Amino acid sequence: MRKNLLIVFLILINCVSKADPGKGWISLFDGKSLDGWHHFNNSKQIQNWKVENGSLVCLGAKGPSGSGDIISDRSFRNFELRWEWKVNLGSNSGVFYHIVEDPKYKRAIETSPEYQIIDDVNFPSKLESSQMAGADYAMYSPSDEKVLKPIGEWNKSRIIFKNGRVEHWLNDIRIVKFTAWTKAWYKLKSVSKWKDYPDYGISKVGKIGLQDHGNKAYFKNIQIKEL
Repeated sequence: MRKNLLIVFLILINCVSKADPGKGWISLFDGKSLDGWHHFNNSKQIQNWKVENGSLVCLGAKGPSGSGDIISDRSFRNFELRWEWKVNLGSNSGVFYHIVEDPKYKRAIETSPEYQIIDDVNFPSKLESSQMAGADYAMYSPSDEKVLKPIGEWNKSRIIFKNGRVEHWLNDIRIVKFTAWTKAWYKLKSVSKWKDYPDYGISKVGKIGLQDHGNKAYFKNIQIKEL
């Protein structure tokens, strides 16, 4: 009898955890549909992403206007974002935040910082340290403490952003920490890939985005908490 009650209790707990991400947390992906997402600068039907076995899957097709990136309908300022991800062999993707939509921008990356998602080991080109998984792409490199799961296994990631203070976490290890909009940040930007993108990283509020870099990538349990 006690064993049966325990089994029922565990089933109920599991159902509650799937339905409710926890106090203050908002699910950005319901595990069943593309509700709450749209293409960057384009509200037409999403064609290059699909839901598969509870995961949001990028097909790597690059959609309308040369950008298959999808972004959240909602905007956020200070937040903690957490999600799980994996990629195929040699694949490249990313997670954006503070995206600004405007016809003058062709891609989300012109305004928004990116948490890099990539196959460090099998990517066909040589990667700089600031291009590796978990990096603040083309700005801040992950620390040597980083632990990246093998291809086919799920990684857990987090971005914490509060008033310009930023942390990147990968598999429960903090691997990046910096403060945006400082003299050091602007100096780094001025010598980086973003020197020709004056609006990169400037916005203090914006949307969350998932990158279509022409490769297959998988996301699940995408949740955010406003801080």
